[in-house]
Amino acid sequence: MNSAPARPTLGWLGVIRLGLVQSALGAIIIICTSTLNRVMVVEIGLPAMLPGALVGLHYGVQMSRPHWGHGADVGGKRAPWIIGGMATLGLGATGAAAATAFMASAPWLGIALAMLAFAVIGVGVGAAGTNLLALLAARTAPSRKAAAAAIVWIMMIFGFVLTAGISSQFLDPFTYTRLVVVTAVVSAIAFSIAVLAVLGVEKGAAASQLSPAAKSSEGFKQTLAEIWSDTAARRFTIFVFVSMLAYSAQDLILEPFAGLIYGYTPGESTAMAGVQNGGVLLGMIATAIIGTTIGKSRASFMRAWTVGGCLASTLALFALAGAAWTGPAWPLDPLVFALGLANGAFAVAAIGSMMTLASAAGDQREGIRMGLWGASQAIAFAIGGFAGAAALDGVRALLGDPSIAFTTVFAVEGALFAVAAGLALWVGRTSADDMTLPALPAGDILPAE
Repeated sequence: MNSAPARPTLGWLGVIRLGLVQSALGAIIIICTSTLNRVMVVEIGLPAMLPGALVGLHYGVQMSRPHWGHGADVGGKRAPWIIGGMATLGLGATGAAAATAFMASAPWLGIALAMLAFAVIGVGVGAAGTNLLALLAARTAPSRKAAAAAIVWIMMIFGFVLTAGISSQFLDPFTYTRLVVVTAVVSAIAFSIAVLAVLGVEKGAAASQLSPAAKSSEGFKQTLAEIWSDTAARRFTIFVFVSMLAYSAQDLILEPFAGLIYGYTPGESTAMAGVQNGGVLLGMIATAIIGTTIGKSRASFMRAWTVGGCLASTLALFALAGAAWTGPAWPLDPLVFALGLANGAFAVAAIGSMMTLASAAGDQREGIRMGLWGASQAIAFAIGGFAGAAALDGVRALLGDPSIAFTTVFAVEGALFAVAAGLALWVGRTSADDMTLPALPAGDILPAE
């Protein structure tokens, strides 16, 4: 294969601009996956499996992420995919909020509209998210990849926290009209920010120089097969699947848990989601600072931090299982904050490895690699979100006690995170322990995303 032409690298301002896109994407997603599912379960009284199935649908659509990444690889420009994806996401989110409102008075019509809206959301997230990460991987200097990954993800969590905190103030006293208006306003603001952030970011970039075969459907299939045959990429894909399966199983039931067991209002449970993501934010910042301060960027250090984050997530979920068993006697916010802290720690280490692996071959196929890992995550979230909600409904129907149901689901999630910790060690045995990951340059990583 001919070597690809050198591409201009992003400075820190460029990385922060891409982080703004991730913040905008996260601002819309938190309403779709947290607030809407709580309203369906608590305010409308629908089975938790319904929002689980809807979110699973939006993740199922994202199984096509490798195609979207490959399309941008061939075209050589990712900004149009990002802008188009954000527009699609915003329209889908507003439609999903309207569909949720319809469910209160016309359940079947609302469910049908919600299915369409969540499919649209999946298209938007896949197109924008895949190419945003591919652009970051392709245009960031090797010495800055891990720091850039931390910056972008921290900014995404900041988008979660900011949106949860502000939107919660406008959702109470709750009405369905408020729900639709808040979602539409958040989507419009997020889209505007994303457009301004990506304009001109690819200026001076050369188009992809892929072979004619790579531009055909056979080229796509052959490329995907080659990537899957790589041991490191394959094992990393499996790790992403299991760790995201563990994380996503609690994603759709945490706010209903706050409402049913702790009596939180919609605004209070949305604010609690902000507390959790605040923990994720702090975990990511702490990981980046520690990695910079002690000067460790070797694979062994990153693997140890990933394993530690997974095990800490296990402990936090076991504590949540205890809270579900004993009820409001346990303070909830500190527990969800601890879970977020642990999630943030393992995420930064895993993302740093992903950034390096995506562009290691230098063949301008970052999009299809990011698409593969994004598809793995999407499948995990589709299965995990639905399975967590279905398990909750099943145990409640069998035993009639929501406390036992939540205890069971949280405990199983904790066990899955323990398995993910073992897989992180397995991934590390793919290559020698002295493999060097990009350094986190002192003084450059903060302030963040």
